[in-house]
Amino acid sequence: MQTAQLDRDLSRPSEEASAAELVASPLLAPAFLKDRDFERLRVDDRSSVNGARAGRRDYRPTPSTESDGPTVTIVMATYQGERFLNEQLSSIAAQTHRNWRLFVSDDGSTDKTRAIVRELGEARRNEVDLVDGPRKGFVANFLTSLCQAPETDYYAFSDQDDLWEPDKLERALSILEKTPKDKPALYCGRTCITDASGRPTGLSPAFLRPPSFGNALVQSIGGGNTMVMNHAARALLRAAGPDIDVVSHDWWTYQLVSGAGGAVHYDLEPKLRYRQHATNLMGANNTFGARCKRIRLLFKGRFKQWTDRNVRALSQVRHLLTHENRALLDSLIEVRSGPLPRNLLTLYRSGIYRQTWPNNIGLIMATAFGKL
Repeated sequence: MQTAQLDRDLSRPSEEASAAELVASPLLAPAFLKDRDFERLRVDDRSSVNGARAGRRDYRPTPSTESDGPTVTIVMATYQGERFLNEQLSSIAAQTHRNWRLFVSDDGSTDKTRAIVRELGEARRNEVDLVDGPRKGFVANFLTSLCQAPETDYYAFSDQDDLWEPDKLERALSILEKTPKDKPALYCGRTCITDASGRPTGLSPAFLRPPSFGNALVQSIGGGNTMVMNHAARALLRAAGPDIDVVSHDWWTYQLVSGAGGAVHYDLEPKLRYRQHATNLMGANNTFGARCKRIRLLFKGRFKQWTDRNVRALSQVRHLLTHENRALLDSLIEVRSGPLPRNLLTLYRSGIYRQTWPNNIGLIMATAFGKL
């Protein structure tokens, strides 16, 4: 997968910040959406499919009707994805929730990626868009394509190399539809880790503490490949804009939705098979070796660099945060800049935490050594 859980875990649970509700309607489309000139290719174009025909799949849908439920736009960022893309698209085509469309933003692939997407478009007329990505990396690709995607009820991020369980969308929507439509809502969850062949090798960590902005400030708990959001959450991300400098689109989504007082639902039941292979941009964090690598990166200052970027981004959009969460952001800034032992006391009182006690210990150590 192209991105995912950057980090996990920390200290005592915070009291839930009051969820001041954000109404989506005032979040008008920013100017960049009107001014940006990008190529949109309706994949009815059959001229570039030749390279993909040998492994042709049956993507033909069962006709959709209004009874098929809310509309979903699946936002997929691709780059040189031909190796696993057919399997991912087949798992999307097999969804029990049928009322979806696919919006693919390709960042300049030179392999058969675009031809494979066009083949799907032949089978599902008017349900697949293929556009040129910004070519600024996977984060910009996901955020830009989410902002450009057609208006629907819900939006789902998708990587190019995973496998969705057939009821992935159905389950996410059944949870999200319990939230009022004018309140930002985000679904994410655990994953089943697989090797390159798709054979299961384990599960991602199970996080049991409530999702919150206090957690999101120091930890990303859900990979973007698991995320589904409602229209109000998408409006919030559009208001922040696609050019914001953040570590990853999934961590940013968690931070912004929780920071604005939205609802974040973390599902303990895996609905995605997260494929591990040599070209993953972000890998799973469920092995002892991966955790040791994270500790080394922490003491080399990598986590501090990530926090620097996220704090700058959140400071740019603090008007979108609730009053309580603005204060929480200020507490994090104070913890990072204050002297020992006062900053540890501020951390303890703040309600900033990670999901497990080992990682909370790591957070305390990072604070003590100036690596937060």
